[in-house]
Amino acid sequence: MSFALLRRPDPDHLEVQHEGASLQIALRRRPTARRITLRVSAATGEVVITLPSRTAVNTAQRFATSHAGWIAARLARVPERVVFAPDAVLPLRGEPHRVHLRDTRSGTVRVEAGGEGEPVISVSCEPAHVPRRVRDFLTREARRDLTEAVERYAPLLGQRPARITLRDTRSRWGSCTARGELNFSWRLILAPPMVLDYLVAHEMAHLREMNHSARYWALLGGLCPNVDAAEAWLKRNGTSLHRYG
Repeated sequence: MSFALLRRPDPDHLEVQHEGASLQIALRRRPTARRITLRVSAATGEVVITLPSRTAVNTAQRFATSHAGWIAARLARVPERVVFAPDAVLPLRGEPHRVHLRDTRSGTVRVEAGGEGEPVISVSCEPAHVPRRVRDFLTREARRDLTEAVERYAPLLGQRPARITLRDTRSRWGSCTARGELNFSWRLILAPPMVLDYLVAHEMAHLREMNHSARYWALLGGLCPNVDAAEAWLKRNGTSLHRYG
């Protein structure tokens, strides 16, 4: 009988204590892993410990416990989450907007000027529905801006994507498949317009050059004048976009 059949099922999480706080760690196994690894997502604060197939859970527990201080330090750097709720402030196209619940009747979500002239995302619905309504609004705005950018670049390239899909990806802001399908994070609507525009140019260029060769970068540079500025912005601020919602 194999070791895998004899072993008890793994728990979903491990738990360690640090200075009176309980830290939860998601447990994963990876057949190709050669050693135990710990990762703390700078975007979400999720802590994951990855084990080789034959490593015992008790060994993983001891490893996690010995690194409790390291985990806590990394978690302390994760930006505080901002829930889509009334009075929350979030960026729309890089500019701060406050979520305003104007009444509890069902109605449209729109951008307007608040009482002191500040821009607000005005929502009309039951309070419990505000997060979903704001998320849906941001996704629609992202799709509109992404589609407009695609339409600007398509004549320059002489090519257009087969499809545009919006997702909530953690590791990539955009991607292009071999079938010419473009995928983007809806969170790009939170960034300044030049960043969204750059990501569209970046993925559109892959319709012609499915690589990151010198020829690809020359093509992209001819399409988009803000390559360096947009990449610098994403490097500094990209992770913070995941704190919203």
